[in-house]
Amino acid sequence: MAVVEPSPSLDILVRGPEGLFIWNGPPFPGGEPGVKLDRVPCTSAKFSDDGSKLMVSKSDSVISVFDCKTLREIRSFDVPNLLAAVISPCGTYLQTFQKCSSPQHKNVVLWKIENGESVYQLFQKNITKVTWPSVCFSSDEAVACRLATNEIQFLDPRDFSKGFVNRLRVPGVAALELSKAPGTYVAAFVPESKGMPASVQIYACEKELQSQAVARRSFFRCSTVQLSWNSGSTGLLVVVQSDVDKTNQSYYGESKLNYLTTDGTHEGLVPLRKEGPIHDVQWSYSGKEFAVVYGFMPAMTTIFDKKCNPLLELGTGPYNTIRWNPLGNFICLAGFGNLPGDMAFWDYKEKKQLGTTRAELSVTSEWSPDGRYFMTATTAPRLQVDNGVKVFRHNGSLYFKKMFDRLYQVDWKPESVEKFGEIEDLVKAVGSVKIDEVNVPGKGSKATQAVPKATPANLPAAKPAAYCPPHAKAAAAVQAELFGGNPSGELSKNALKNKKKREKQREKKQAEAASASGGS
Repeated sequence: MAVVEPSPSLDILVRGPEGLFIWNGPPFPGGEPGVKLDRVPCTSAKFSDDGSKLMVSKSDSVISVFDCKTLREIRSFDVPNLLAAVISPCGTYLQTFQKCSSPQHKNVVLWKIENGESVYQLFQKNITKVTWPSVCFSSDEAVACRLATNEIQFLDPRDFSKGFVNRLRVPGVAALELSKAPGTYVAAFVPESKGMPASVQIYACEKELQSQAVARRSFFRCSTVQLSWNSGSTGLLVVVQSDVDKTNQSYYGESKLNYLTTDGTHEGLVPLRKEGPIHDVQWSYSGKEFAVVYGFMPAMTTIFDKKCNPLLELGTGPYNTIRWNPLGNFICLAGFGNLPGDMAFWDYKEKKQLGTTRAELSVTSEWSPDGRYFMTATTAPRLQVDNGVKVFRHNGSLYFKKMFDRLYQVDWKPESVEKFGEIEDLVKAVGSVKIDEVNVPGKGSKATQAVPKATPANLPAAKPAAYCPPHAKAAAAVQAELFGGNPSGELSKNALKNKKKREKQREKKQAEAASASGGS
């Protein structure tokens, strides 16, 4: 009989003015979390992606690395004029950026944590969110690369002394995103230049396969992009953001969601049912579907499969954030930032809403590694008052709450999702969703199996309707009155009025342009 290893315990990192603490995660036996690691003075802290190491910045020149199993300090680095530091996904390397004094001074250093030795150095004038970390790793650290002028350089993680072993020529490249699991592809972003459109190109990481891009997509009116790979490295989501909205519908510019696959089956826009910005997008852990929150408020949420076909719609509401738990069975929709903090919890397998609640003024939010708890936090310096942490159960009921005079950071310690089981059930559930069952005109009777039957009012639309359980219909009706939508997905009077107003403005501009061209 095989011995089943117990699931790992959940740990929570809490950092305040006095330093960081490590709490025992839920469930809390006495209603309060126990302290596993007492006060460690620091200015910042970050777990490695696999949860094996903890990087702690104690000052502007000292960085310590802790082993997360023993919670003991295993290495300390003294790096003068330190400006930034990051730990590699498996906790093997520490990367630091120092204030540069001259081009001859190599101010980016890659340290091996095991022995504390420097294994790679380079010069970089400055860093931004796009260009840091300088050396990027795949999730298993089997592939490493860095961005250089007009090219991407690949390094050998087993021997950094070789320097770059391969370089991929991409003229004008300004950002890259290496696929994580596995690290077989790299996406390169080239901004607009001299009348040429911006583009995102996907290349294989193997030198023999880099003769041409496996996928490419060009964009006009593109200021920045957000690149998101799925697990399995088969699909890339690209959120294209423009600073100016030429339709004058949004002060914040316009955004579009594009989808590219490494096998070339899809290179284009994701078909969205509502006009407006892309608020949030997230892949499921399996990498077989993704969820998008989009459109003018009240925003709409739709789940797509990896072939870009809609699977499920979660209706409309005051939401701009989506969090898919690591096991893929629960989803949290939330409205944070300038929204009041409404949250709706869904069971993805059963296609039903579990509950709703509110977490006002939340700055950060994330599911626990076991997918059973959802934690939100109000932190400084974003907000200086009402700092605290809340932990909710998977159905939205409040499990724990603690307030602080000042709170800087709250994080779950990462754990591999396989350690908690149930991923096989997720894969079976995803595999049971038939693509040809999506409600598409002309597909026969199967189209009615995956989507509720259309009412006479929306019969021609032939699109999946939002699921609303019976006990939630009254709440949905109240929400519709408050936020301008309704449970059936139709536009409210105010939304319809605004839509007609936008259409009239558009027609007026077209008429003026036509008369101007006719007069000339």
